[in-house]
Amino acid sequence: MKKPVIASPQVTNHILHRFKLRADKKLGQNFLIDEDIVRRIVEAAELTPEDKVLEVGPGIGTLTQGLAESGADVVAVELDKRLLPVLAVTLEGYDNVRIVNGDILKVDIMQEVGVENFKVCANLPYYITTPIIFALLEKRLPMERLVAMVQKEVAERMAAQPGGREYGALSVAIQYFTEPEIAFIVPPSSFIPAPAVDSAVIVCKRRKQPPVQVCDETLFFRVVKAAFSMRRKMLNNALKNMGISSEQCAKWLELAGIDGKRRGETLTLEDFAALTNTFGDIAK
Repeated sequence: MKKPVIASPQVTNHILHRFKLRADKKLGQNFLIDEDIVRRIVEAAELTPEDKVLEVGPGIGTLTQGLAESGADVVAVELDKRLLPVLAVTLEGYDNVRIVNGDILKVDIMQEVGVENFKVCANLPYYITTPIIFALLEKRLPMERLVAMVQKEVAERMAAQPGGREYGALSVAIQYFTEPEIAFIVPPSSFIPAPAVDSAVIVCKRRKQPPVQVCDETLFFRVVKAAFSMRRKMLNNALKNMGISSEQCAKWLELAGIDGKRRGETLTLEDFAALTNTFGDIAK
């Protein structure tokens, strides 16, 4: 017998009423009630029955159900213990789903996933979107693609190109590790309770190799952070946050072939790589 579709106002409200649940604002919980949005997220993940998919924050199982219907093997990590008995009911009968109670920032992902290649799919809480994405990327997990629903503004920052108002340290970091593309926009009416802003689904295809070569990855991100630390300030001022003098900063920029009057938001990944790879020369 076909199970009721969770991504509908009637079924979601029934589940919330049955289990006496309310959205936890501290955990950024909004329940998706649009079946079409679930379908489009699953399509964006390009899942097959041969795939392993990690879901972050299954909630009451709305997206999890769509992922399970694809035939993929689903591992869903849920922080909120209140939702475990709910998921046991809403996902009953899906033998290709396993729920893990834990914090995605602390869980041993490779142990839980158990394969050398997997995909990630998530409706991420707004308050912790960036830390979760960075944690997944910086761990160098064998993640083929990340499909995430995030606040529209965050998605625009992730995909932004140099020169625009949205371009910043998040843009550089995401584009260093992945090729991001906004798949579609999700209106507030697709959730209960309705959030105050639009959401967006972004697809990040993991790069096999970063697009630029740097001598020290940690230094690369220090340089990026410094360049954006004083928004709208010229590089010859902002980069002094690396703990160097004005003279050293001028020499550094000259060696890298970058005009000190430029601002961080105009720099490409290639520019940041040039700065990183010449940094060690300024003390000579």
